[in-house]
Amino acid sequence: MTTEAATIGLTHGGSEDTGLGHRGPESKSIVVPYGFWLFVLSDMVLFSALFASYATLVHATDGGPTTNELFDRGLVAVETVALLLSSFVCGLAMITAKRGNMVWTQAWLVATGILGAVFLGIELYEFATMVGEGAGPQRSAFLSAFFTLVGCHGLHVACGLLWLGTMMAQIWAKGFQQHIIRRLLCFSIFWHALDIIWVGIFTIVYLIGTLPA
Repeated sequence: MTTEAATIGLTHGGSEDTGLGHRGPESKSIVVPYGFWLFVLSDMVLFSALFASYATLVHATDGGPTTNELFDRGLVAVETVALLLSSFVCGLAMITAKRGNMVWTQAWLVATGILGAVFLGIELYEFATMVGEGAGPQRSAFLSAFFTLVGCHGLHVACGLLWLGTMMAQIWAKGFQQHIIRRLLCFSIFWHALDIIWVGIFTIVYLIGTLPA
């Protein structure tokens, strides 16, 4: 009897206690998003360093143009609204995906991509205009910090758009399988995190930076 009980305890179906208050490991639906949150938090640390660098160098213009001379609040406001709306419709896509609605999921994801592309297009236009006016990243330490901070965020948005296209193709080809929904959830976390970072950039770089001295 003792031998039989020991054998059961060694099998996968046994009742071995992990010491964590439950039996066995958590499901992938919990582990994967948790692990991805750790990646997002590490990305936040990166942007924190870039914010600190910008704050330190914002007045190091070397006689070049300053924030008041460079930034167009109206254009940046349109850019910001586009990204915030893209985050909202991304949330709608997650809701319809969990309900298994293919048409509306794809529609909301397309809207997310269009709004993200509008944001990125405005940002590239701003960069091109500044470089054309001789205010490129090599002009001063301030501009180097600006292009690094905002450009790094733009690169994240571009990668997010590529990821979004991949997710749309997977959903269309394979449907709402559990592993695909998990990937879509990770994309949603990533996209919302970019929104949070952009709110910080908009506030510190464009809003506070263009206030009258």
